[in-house]
Amino acid sequence: MNKHLIATAILGASLALSGCAEEPSQQTSQQQHLQPIDVAQVIIKPVQNWHTFTTRLEAPEEVALMPRVAGVIDHIAFKEGDNVKQGDLLFKLDARPYAAVVTSLEAQVQSAKAALSQAQSEARRAVRLTQRKAISTEQAESRTSMLHQREAQLAALKAQLVSAKLDLEFTDIRSPIDGVISLANITKGNNVLAGQTVLTSIVSNQTMYAYFDVDERTWNSAFNDVTANDKQQVVMQKVGQRAFAHIGYIDFIDNQINAATGTLRVRARFDENEALRAGSFARIKLAASDVTEQVIVPDRAIGTDLKNRFVLTVGDNNILEYKLVTVGERYGRFRTITSGLKTGDVIAVNGPARVGPGMPIAPNQITLDTKGVAFTLSPTAQHILMAKK
Repeated sequence: MNKHLIATAILGASLALSGCAEEPSQQTSQQQHLQPIDVAQVIIKPVQNWHTFTTRLEAPEEVALMPRVAGVIDHIAFKEGDNVKQGDLLFKLDARPYAAVVTSLEAQVQSAKAALSQAQSEARRAVRLTQRKAISTEQAESRTSMLHQREAQLAALKAQLVSAKLDLEFTDIRSPIDGVISLANITKGNNVLAGQTVLTSIVSNQTMYAYFDVDERTWNSAFNDVTANDKQQVVMQKVGQRAFAHIGYIDFIDNQINAATGTLRVRARFDENEALRAGSFARIKLAASDVTEQVIVPDRAIGTDLKNRFVLTVGDNNILEYKLVTVGERYGRFRTITSGLKTGDVIAVNGPARVGPGMPIAPNQITLDTKGVAFTLSPTAQHILMAKK
């Protein structure tokens, strides 16, 4: 009997000790299996609402170059695709026929001057003879009339000479603007017609215009106080670029709303370099004037649940919690949260990609890097205000 009691007591003590030894081991095993997740504290930044518009760039000056006189192309003086300056020689026509006309008219002008000189002498003589009554009044008037005819003939010939010299000058076809020249449509030896043959085209390249239409509701709510004199700044992105790297400003606002479309025509001006080309497709971002502080989170931290948007926050005991949020504007890889989060909240940076609400995690604290992301655009600054860490 005593032997059975002793055996039972020993067995019970062994089981108790075994249970105490396994409990810490199970806890350690659970901790080892917690999912390591990058977490970060939300950031607060001053931001402006952006409005994006599509457009195509236009050059302020564009010329379809045509000759002012007809002739045969004798020489092409430019390299296709080059930058040209106003006044640069581009084409040269055969000038000999026009030079011959100038020479002929110069001779006629000299002859007319001689005839005028003779008419002037005869008119003066007629005055003296009339005073002595040695010539009739009719003859004197005839000589005076001849003098006026000679004067008119000389004036007409001088005008023709000026026109001929202009035609001769126009055989040198020069660039009317600064810009980039295109291909030569007509080559050496071909005949061209005045005002009809398009020789090439030139577009200015130091400044570009971007016209876009803003709907009436957006303009009235966000830009109603903006005028062209304010030079409201905009940023532009070309096709194939990720960043809105080109900075310009509004320099024209139309004087009325288009009643057919309910939009207002606005023009942005970009005074840059030769990187912009006319005809390029581009996106314009225009910032509203009001600056407000908003919660900023990475866009990838936001999940979608049916029609809802949510963020996973880190709660007590490192357990993830579901937070319903309202999202705002996007700024690069970040997005504003207008409601649902507050200062000090810690979020799962990569969102619900590998975890879900109620899961315990092993948090890996990181800092959100916003360097190089534009959250505001000052209306007076000459560059984008780059957000700091």
